[in-house]
Amino acid sequence: MSCTVKIVTLGCPKNIVDSRQMKGCLLNEGFSITDNTSDADVIVINTCGFIEDAKRESIATILEMLEWKERGRCRFIIAAGCLAQKYADEIAREIPEIDAVIGTGDLPRLIDTIKKLDTGERINCVGDPNSFLYNSKWAQYQCETGHYAYVKIAEGCDNACSYCVIPAMRGSYRSRSIEDIVFEAENLAEQGVKELILVAQDTTLYGYDIYKHLELPKLLRELVKISGIRWIRLLYSYPSNITDELLYTIKSEDKICSYLDIPLQHISDRVLERMGRPINQQETKALISKIKYIIPDIVLRSTFIVGFPGEKEEDFNELLSFINEYKFDRAGFFAYSKEPGTKAAKLDQQINKQLKIKRLERALAVQSEVLSTKQAAKIGHELIIIVDGPSNDYEGLWEGRTQGDAPEIDGVVYFKPQTGVVPGMFKSVRVTHSQEFALMGEIIDESC
Repeated sequence: MSCTVKIVTLGCPKNIVDSRQMKGCLLNEGFSITDNTSDADVIVINTCGFIEDAKRESIATILEMLEWKERGRCRFIIAAGCLAQKYADEIAREIPEIDAVIGTGDLPRLIDTIKKLDTGERINCVGDPNSFLYNSKWAQYQCETGHYAYVKIAEGCDNACSYCVIPAMRGSYRSRSIEDIVFEAENLAEQGVKELILVAQDTTLYGYDIYKHLELPKLLRELVKISGIRWIRLLYSYPSNITDELLYTIKSEDKICSYLDIPLQHISDRVLERMGRPINQQETKALISKIKYIIPDIVLRSTFIVGFPGEKEEDFNELLSFINEYKFDRAGFFAYSKEPGTKAAKLDQQINKQLKIKRLERALAVQSEVLSTKQAAKIGHELIIIVDGPSNDYEGLWEGRTQGDAPEIDGVVYFKPQTGVVPGMFKSVRVTHSQEFALMGEIIDESC
């Protein structure tokens, strides 16, 4: 069966990597890939199911794609990814129009699944998520973002956070080999990628399962050797595995961005214990102080959950004081989402939705003040940016990112383009104005 396939990607960068791999396999088997829904014979929705909002988005997208099956060229709809892994039976029961469901551990069966769709059989292809770990032997699809690329260095999670469904969706922690990751990164560099963004459920645990040692520093030292790669960025760095060796590696290697994304989730010891987090308030504060001492120019990003079961007003105020004192450069906040099958869903003292929203708004307001002050302090400074391309926000302007800005989740720098500027170039920009989530600047040289 030769046909045209569209893959719709929802959720986090880990899903972006999975979709890239699926596209590579499809092309290798003679299928065509399209971004136009109206041209697709088969539509694959790579779903997210991390929290309630993500599940709603996934279901809404599935229903939207089913409309194309009813009125257009599309013949078959496949649900894949995290939501499909955890809720395969429910999806099959509640949305019978779906032709196949594929779990996170069954992506290698995508080709055979599509080939079987002509039989009219509804296919449930959801097994053990631990059964698959992608590697560089998969056909590599051209990186769609062009000058930056996400590289998944491990899959799954062994942490026992009481609120999280990831282990059920992705399985236990499984590292790829250093050699395999380097091979993929070299291939991406040959495609013109300038920035590697390393992702996993827990990047700082990298290598422990296969090398019996935390090997993220060693991996980084191998990746910086790749010609053409200018920046290497770390996301999802679990705090309890941030070692001195890692920090000094970041400090000593110019290609590694002075940027750490550390999901802390809370600061109250009582809440952290109920969350099942392995690092307490004193250890968290000591870690942040050490990071800033070793890497003074570090940009720190974190995420926090408000409204966790049992979070008292004093716990929440403790979090607000912490945010105001430590002044994270970037921070995301989420209202607690009660996920079926998690330990937290069974905890007492569940907090009502209205109070969670109110606390979320208060936390966002505190961080907004912090960020506005930090952004304003950059006016007049010269910053190195990677050019991303024309802005969707302001006609006639382009945008880029500093070392302190990961794509999609952090800020941008707007500027008027000069002749010859193309995405992937590095430019020096003088900041002229600031916004809460963006800067405005002007290019002050032709090359950087």
